[in-house]
Amino acid sequence: MDMMKTQILTISPENLEKAAGLLRAGELVAFPTETVYGLGANAHDGKAIARIYEAKGRPNFNPLISHGASLDMLLPEAEFDDRALSLADKFWPGPLTMILPRKATGRISDLACAGLPTIALRVPSHKVALDLIAAAGVPIAAPSANASGGLSPTAPHHVLSSLGGKLPVILAGGATQYGLESTVVDLSGDDVAVVRAGAITAEDIADCLDCTVTYELEATEKPRSPGQLLRHYAPNKPLRLRAVDVEAGEALLAFGSTKFMGLRGGGSVKDMADDLKMNLSESGDLLEAAANLFSYLRILDGSDAARIAVMDVPNIGIGIAINDRLKRAAA
Repeated sequence: MDMMKTQILTISPENLEKAAGLLRAGELVAFPTETVYGLGANAHDGKAIARIYEAKGRPNFNPLISHGASLDMLLPEAEFDDRALSLADKFWPGPLTMILPRKATGRISDLACAGLPTIALRVPSHKVALDLIAAAGVPIAAPSANASGGLSPTAPHHVLSSLGGKLPVILAGGATQYGLESTVVDLSGDDVAVVRAGAITAEDIADCLDCTVTYELEATEKPRSPGQLLRHYAPNKPLRLRAVDVEAGEALLAFGSTKFMGLRGGGSVKDMADDLKMNLSESGDLLEAAANLFSYLRILDGSDAARIAVMDVPNIGIGIAINDRLKRAAA
């Protein structure tokens, strides 16, 4: 990605509004929370979410935590049962992230959820974070503000040394309180499990809910949380990668121009039924392609086709992460 000048801004009403405006415009902003500094993007904007992965250099699409200014801001995004409402009442704002079933009507990007039926949500207890989210007027998706695999940042200069040149603004709110990522509790099923340890313990959660809460911190194939090895959304239909034409019985996941792409046995892509073809980005924009990846795969997975042909995606920048996801889905 192109390098830009990264400004560190002190906290003032003017600078908060500037940062909020950048978020609404699809840009990235690093900001303090009580846990670590987050690399934030408008959670409703898939292309902005793609910029997070691009800036961090993530090798694949892990689910991200979306932060709200209040419970009310997050209620439209997930199914909050009595357990979730009890934990929100006791621990929000605070360093607790809940994994919940997504609402079909929710607006948070499919890419932020890595295509999963669950969503990770939190209300941070840091005044700057809360003021920024409220000023932006949208939930902010934010992993830690560092290059993927690096140490989590607990001060503005940590963010600058790791990601300087990849985002326009870092809001400087001093050192963080905990310096450790939030606890992640999975409430998406009948059992309650802590899948990432943090300042709030399984015992704290068990006391609140009056039930058994286990730790499940090992790397897992179950799609749970940031910080774990994950099996992300994969379609049920087989994928044929690097397709240069479309065979009978196939749907098409295209990228860029399909002008010279034909149907095996005669005809061209323009003759295909509309519900059998989706184009990740007609203009060849990799950020747009990343934003559309999971939702378009899901649409084609629901079609009458027996298989999905996938056009080649350049293996550069965020295209590396797109291809990683496609390869896993095709395996």
